[in-house]
Amino acid sequence: MPELPDVVVYIECLERRIVGQKLERVRIASPFVLRSADPPISSAEGKTVREIRRLGKRIVFALEGDLFLVLHLMIAGRLAWADKGAKIPGKIGLAALDFTTGTLIFREASTKKRASMHLVRGEDALRQFDRGGLEVLTAKLDEFRAVLARENHTIKVALVDPTLVSGIGNAYSDEILHRARLSPVKLTSRLTADETKALFKAIKDVLNEWTDRLRIEAGEGFPNEGVTAFREGMAVHGRYKQPCPVCAAPVQRIVRGDHETNYCATCQTGGKLLAVARETASKSPEATCRTLRR
Repeated sequence: MPELPDVVVYIECLERRIVGQKLERVRIASPFVLRSADPPISSAEGKTVREIRRLGKRIVFALEGDLFLVLHLMIAGRLAWADKGAKIPGKIGLAALDFTTGTLIFREASTKKRASMHLVRGEDALRQFDRGGLEVLTAKLDEFRAVLARENHTIKVALVDPTLVSGIGNAYSDEILHRARLSPVKLTSRLTADETKALFKAIKDVLNEWTDRLRIEAGEGFPNEGVTAFREGMAVHGRYKQPCPVCAAPVQRIVRGDHETNYCATCQTGGKLLAVARETASKSPEATCRTLRR
């Protein structure tokens, strides 16, 4: 799933191309992608793009006429920039937004059709998409402590919960926890003041470093093919059995359903391996992570 660094770079690349330009036409290829009916999607056509915002992991196009076009890429959704009027790709194409300067292709390489597009009118309607999570990059340490104290979760669950922390998903949470040298299954209520400070710093460092790195990779182009949860240079995410870059011990994993948590036992869990019991597979993330504690 594209997370905060990917979404920020998408937005920066789009700002250079379409802010101040007209959205001339919206072409819908998949009936599943458009999740709103009022106002009709045709009312966005001919409107100038005033601003592009990030709302958690969503991309928001603020159009004249107090309209907001909201794209949520979910796990497999991606964006590509093409020449104006470009054809929507067959099996994976969801929609195309034709601007004065070119065409934005919205696609999804999955049969589950989770990616979505909404058109709403007014700031009040837009607020329904705000999950309320803390924007950690602009927050203060005391605000972060207060968020962690609201509920008692494992750190992993807290980081990926959009009602607690905004913009972080499975990939960067693994990287953050490795940087902070914290176990993914440690409860937030058991974090010391120093551990909370280290976690807060790791979030800022990891997200800023990867945003800068992706920004450099994109350059003046567009990240058409480069958005992935598995990147060269990551410390642990997607690197099961490969050596930890800090201690060279093999990276470990916890698998639950479609999700995998990667960690270094030496750096993060005092050498202890974490395991998920089979009977927890149908439980909630919170219940599963409680079972994971060792």
